[in-house]
Amino acid sequence: RIARSWFTLLTPGSHGSTFGGNPVACAVTRAALEVVKDEGLIARAAELGEYFRAQLNAIGSPVIKLVRGKGLLNAVVIEASELHGDQTALRVCYLMARDAECAVLAKPTHDTIIRLAPPLTVDKADLDAIVATFARAVAAIGVTHPKDVPFVHQ
Repeated sequence: RIARSWFTLLTPGSHGSTFGGNPVACAVTRAALEVVKDEGLIARAAELGEYFRAQLNAIGSPVIKLVRGKGLLNAVVIEASELHGDQTALRVCYLMARDAECAVLAKPTHDTIIRLAPPLTVDKADLDAIVATFARAVAAIGVTHPKDVPFVHQ
């Protein structure tokens, strides 16, 4: 009876799973959780997340309205009034992905929100590189065309 009610809630395409519940996936999940515990990745994520948010705040751009997060799952809210033309979080993410020095993949979750979620294995040097790329993208946000941005791959 309970299973039937769940089947009506989950329509095709509405649900996905990283660890799907089969025996092999469950064994992999247990091993992954053991690594997280044994290597202290939760405490490390909390420490590095605070460092990351402090570095992002230190950019000091009027385009950055708010930096928020927990652990290594972070978001930067872009101040829409500071943007030029149709510049949005998507534009910042595009510039970051095309950065010639250190390409960074980030997720624009709304028009003005960028999700930055580096892996649990990231180190401070990698975070510094991500922050530098983000700073370059935010500084270039007013450029009208990507080909005019000097640090972007053509």
